[in-house]
Amino acid sequence: MNMQEDLKEYNDFLQKIRAFFNDQNVLEVQTPTLLSTPATDVYIDSLRVKLNQDIGLEQTQYLHTSPELEMKKLLAKGSGDIYQICPVFRDNEQGSQNTNEFTLLEYYRLGFDIHQLMDDMVGLLKTVGIDSQVTKLSYAQAFLEFGDIDILNTDFSTLKIIAKTHGLTTDFEWIEDLQILLFTHLIEPKLQAFPLCFIFDYPASQSALAKVEGRVAHRFELYMNGIEIANGYDELRHADEYKAVFEQETAKRETLKKHTPDLNKGYLEAIQSSLPKCAGVAIGMSRLFSQINLK
Repeated sequence: MNMQEDLKEYNDFLQKIRAFFNDQNVLEVQTPTLLSTPATDVYIDSLRVKLNQDIGLEQTQYLHTSPELEMKKLLAKGSGDIYQICPVFRDNEQGSQNTNEFTLLEYYRLGFDIHQLMDDMVGLLKTVGIDSQVTKLSYAQAFLEFGDIDILNTDFSTLKIIAKTHGLTTDFEWIEDLQILLFTHLIEPKLQAFPLCFIFDYPASQSALAKVEGRVAHRFELYMNGIEIANGYDELRHADEYKAVFEQETAKRETLKKHTPDLNKGYLEAIQSSLPKCAGVAIGMSRLFSQINLK
């Protein structure tokens, strides 16, 4: 396939995605890429940019790692259902599946929970030509079936013992990091057998910006042939909930001696009236496109 054919195939892919959202009255938006406050995620680092140095007005800004918070500002103002396709930037990335710049499709549906959003994503996948059998497993089911571990009822100390039996490191500050390592080594290889698999209801310790109920966070990840493609949440709605998460993430970054940003007061002020009930998902475009070409 030559360059022109490659570009046409990707262009057709984009057009199908936009047609899917247009048919459902989901509006395409564009939010700022340069931000005054970096990400607080413990293991996602923002790229710093020095601006206006030659004109004596130097300032530091940050390239967004995701359009999430800026899109949520629009949701809080009454935008309704929205989506965005944009490049995002992350520092300190390495590995065959990770790059410093990549393209995300991020979208939000009002009134949806994660199960409705997963079903909606199946419709999106069919639109771009992926009509594979769908498997849905809770995080706990996946661990029990493929690792013989009751992950929601296993404490940190016991998980360390289990990890050692598999020859894995246990040098972690927090249980969620060990859970993730075990998932990567014990569960992800088994997911290669599933063309399309949603893993949902993660441990509360891995909640990120998802709603927590009891021991689980209502979020999901989509795997296609063992490759993580998307990450979705039943979104938090209130400023105090976001403030608590930002403070916890910043404290963890400080423990790890990583850059610790100031509290994102601009975002907290913007959502004082709260977000509407919604679910949102971020989809890696290159990863999704590569799965189409595997068919």
